[in-house]
Amino acid sequence: MRTRITGIAALVVAGGLVLAGCASTEAASTPSASSTPAMSDASTPSAEPMAPEETSSSMEPEPSEPAAVAEGAYLDYSDGAIEATPGQKALFFHASWCPQCRALDEDLRAMGAPDDLTVFKVDYDSRTDLRQKYGVTLQTTVVFVDDDGEQISSSVLYEDPSVDSLVAAIP
Repeated sequence: MRTRITGIAALVVAGGLVLAGCASTEAASTPSASSTPAMSDASTPSAEPMAPEETSSSMEPEPSEPAAVAEGAYLDYSDGAIEATPGQKALFFHASWCPQCRALDEDLRAMGAPDDLTVFKVDYDSRTDLRQKYGVTLQTTVVFVDDDGEQISSSVLYEDPSVDSLVAAIP
């Protein structure tokens, strides 16, 4: 019986040390206004959430509206991006399961979008609304649009999914 009580006491003490160790680590990493030992805070749960550490200026909040994009970029499509982007624009209807789409995607990533053309990668499977709007029935279709999103022309790059064929299709 005495061995069981000693074992339980050892576990309680070890658990307390682990909690104290965590609290000490927390206390060491966050500045404190008082010099109270960390043990007193470890036993009392805090009702306030921990404040996030300050971030560097490289992490900026996401804008609520699409930001204007420089011409000659390859970007994922988002609603409102066409209207917010100057210059020539093309929608590339891409399916992750399509080898030709992956080939054109890799070529665009490697070579970049042609100068003066912003290419928006549109998910072929989930954006049925855009497929219907532009009459797209095959992945690797590229639709060139004006500033209002109205179709200028389209081309299917299935046979030659490359930046060169994209350039040749520009109206």
